[in-house]
Amino acid sequence: MLDRIARARAKARADAWDLIEDAPGGFPWLAIAGKVLTGWLVIDMDATLVTASPDKEGAAPTWKKGYGFHPLGAWLANTRECLAMRLRPGNAGSNTFTDHQEVLAAAIRQVPARFRRKVLVRVDGAGASHELVNHLLSLSSARRAVLFTCGWMITAAGEDARRSATASAQSLRPTRASHCPRPRLRRSPCTPAARQPECQGHRDSGRADQGTARRWRAM
Repeated sequence: MLDRIARARAKARADAWDLIEDAPGGFPWLAIAGKVLTGWLVIDMDATLVTASPDKEGAAPTWKKGYGFHPLGAWLANTRECLAMRLRPGNAGSNTFTDHQEVLAAAIRQVPARFRRKVLVRVDGAGASHELVNHLLSLSSARRAVLFTCGWMITAAGEDARRSATASAQSLRPTRASHCPRPRLRRSPCTPAARQPECQGHRDSGRADQGTARRWRAM
């Protein structure tokens, strides 16, 4: 029954998106940092808490010391519609890979086939797991490009690693080579107003040029 409902929703969505494309404004592509991501669908995944009484089926204590459900959903940022949702008990894990995998697959199935060529998935710290990252990397193919962003909590160990990497990078900063001195300027004997660089290692050439200039004036 749920599969039939999902297929009906996908068909209705495809018809609705046809009407959106024909509208004067066209399909709503997102603009990020002043750049319009034409052709890209942006799917946001996140979980939320729903408070419920203890007599509800599937309700359980939540990590925020409440009681109810912890559903995981996927929303399309372009049209602000919910693509897929998985109802979970209140004690469901925040970074459970199988739940993220199932919801993302259901969300992509809701998208008309012609819109699946470019997909950007955004997940917060709950999706920062090796399993989900590897799965997202495997979704790209010759016919579809999948990009993603994941957030994570920076712990004290992470801060220590960042400071260590910064110190190492600063120690590798290049210095001025002693064999390549900074050039200085001198006047050309032929065009006194012109200036050209001269290496400090060839100072004697300046005296020769001065003599040449005196010979030119004598002529």
